[in-house]
Amino acid sequence: MARQSISFTEPNDKWLKSQVDSQEYSSKSELVNDLIRQARNQQKQIDWIRTKLEKAEKSGFTNSTKEQILAQSKSDLNG
Repeated sequence: MARQSISFTEPNDKWLKSQVDSQEYSSKSELVNDLIRQARNQQKQIDWIRTKLEKAEKSGFTNSTKEQILAQSKSDLNG
């Protein structure tokens, strides 16, 4: 595992220490790694949504009702 030296602002350092002190995490490193994992997962979701929005924008207009669109979306999700 790569070792890094990073600095935190005082409020962030206090928050990190409070999380470790509450035994939610065993170390600041564990907490920072978890936060990075969460941010990476969130970015994947954002990228997925962005791709879907771009595809929808390029597909043009529809005459379908919102109920028809919802039904089609559910059908697509369920395979």
